[in-house]
Amino acid sequence: MPRKKKDTDPFFANDSRKRRKPNDDEQDAEIDSDFDEDGFFAAASDEDSEEETGAEARKRIAQDYIRMVRQISQKEKEKEADEDDEEDNEDAEGVRDSLVAQKLLKEQQEESGRVRRSIASSVKVSGDGGFRVLVKHRQSVTAVALSEDDSKGFSASKDGVIMQWDVNSGQCDRFKWPSDSVLKSHGLKDPQGSATRQSKNVLALAASSDARYLATGGLDRHVHIWDTRTREHVQAFPGHRGPVSSLTFRQGTSELFSGSFDRTIKIWNVEDRTYMNTLFGHQSEVLSIDCLRKERGLTAGRDRSMQLFKVHEESRLVFRAPASSLECCCFVNNDELLSGSDDGSIELWTVMRKKPVYILRNAHALPVDSVQSDQKDSERLPNGNLENGYHNPENHHCLSAFSWVSAVTVCRNSDLAASGAGNGSVRLWAIGSETKDIKSLHNVALAGFVNSLTFAKSAEFLVAGVGQEPRLGRWGRNAEARNGVSILPLKL
Repeated sequence: MPRKKKDTDPFFANDSRKRRKPNDDEQDAEIDSDFDEDGFFAAASDEDSEEETGAEARKRIAQDYIRMVRQISQKEKEKEADEDDEEDNEDAEGVRDSLVAQKLLKEQQEESGRVRRSIASSVKVSGDGGFRVLVKHRQSVTAVALSEDDSKGFSASKDGVIMQWDVNSGQCDRFKWPSDSVLKSHGLKDPQGSATRQSKNVLALAASSDARYLATGGLDRHVHIWDTRTREHVQAFPGHRGPVSSLTFRQGTSELFSGSFDRTIKIWNVEDRTYMNTLFGHQSEVLSIDCLRKERGLTAGRDRSMQLFKVHEESRLVFRAPASSLECCCFVNNDELLSGSDDGSIELWTVMRKKPVYILRNAHALPVDSVQSDQKDSERLPNGNLENGYHNPENHHCLSAFSWVSAVTVCRNSDLAASGAGNGSVRLWAIGSETKDIKSLHNVALAGFVNSLTFAKSAEFLVAGVGQEPRLGRWGRNAEARNGVSILPLKL
């Protein structure tokens, strides 16, 4: 049988040459091509440079923050000390960097709550020894706030007037409410129920840390955002089903917490003008709210409870008041809390216990001369004042409302606190960090209902919002009081 010829692949048939190893000259020779390699990689590098990575963004933000802190430190240095102009540039640079490092360390310690200034024992009332009127309002002032640098202040009253004023000169500028059509374009909803028009009554306000935004809330159930530079209305947040009774910004951010009579707390992002979250837990109206740098909101309500909402952990701590409803509350630091109640007591709390660690009773007892009554000796206090629980049967609310603790505040990162009521005085207190108690420092006369209090960050003065009527109602009236903002200079 003849042997078949082996089929060959045409691929191999076309190339009869054997593979050979290229020599060095061929390896070094360049291959001609129309492709522009340099241009390609240059374009690629340009694209990479345009897209900022997360690490680069963090680095840029940190550099901007350090630059800002350096500017602040430089200003403080120029104010506090007069140094020689001939100082070496190298030494000046080292001093500046050391100031920046000290400020960054101080801010980190303050944020963690590890630094606490003991200034209460050295505080003295300066000037003529009392409050002086800084800004006048036609109706009762319901809320006051200060900018981060303590140079500007804000106040609001029951007639809807919102004022911005200079702390040193007292010069005032008024915020102007826009027309209804503009408000609706900013998010305002139509009035609910039997109301035919929106109420301008303001119950609360708060200023952002960068002093760019001012938030106000009141009977119209909206949270209004204002631009402090132009004093113009920029946004209205609907959502609450009851009057907005309390507002606070989270320190260092644009997050805004709002408390309402609808028993809820809502969180907003003012910079993005968006709604973020709603917190539930109270069984009655929320009256007061406070927040530090951590994402935690402290609230007090008429359900006899104070609640600490841990937003990030989605949990809350409930603190039960032993007496009547809590009217106001604030942080002392991340671990200690302060509250005032409508039985005239001031309570000191810690986050580790659900009951107060110290209760100061009759903090604002009524003077005997202010009440025409034949009170029994058993109802008198040793200091000659009346018990807060005492009231005239014919006028139950008026007499008891004068001693309600309507405002408490603490100077940031210190042991100095203040409280106000309607009994004609504002009291300064020292909070013992080790002894867990509250000691009296000064009792400063101030006629009227003290509806709001705030300390300067430097503890150089105390600002009070005063009115002839309480903030949330008309169950008491002092015709001799002057509606407005009063300031008390302090010396350390």
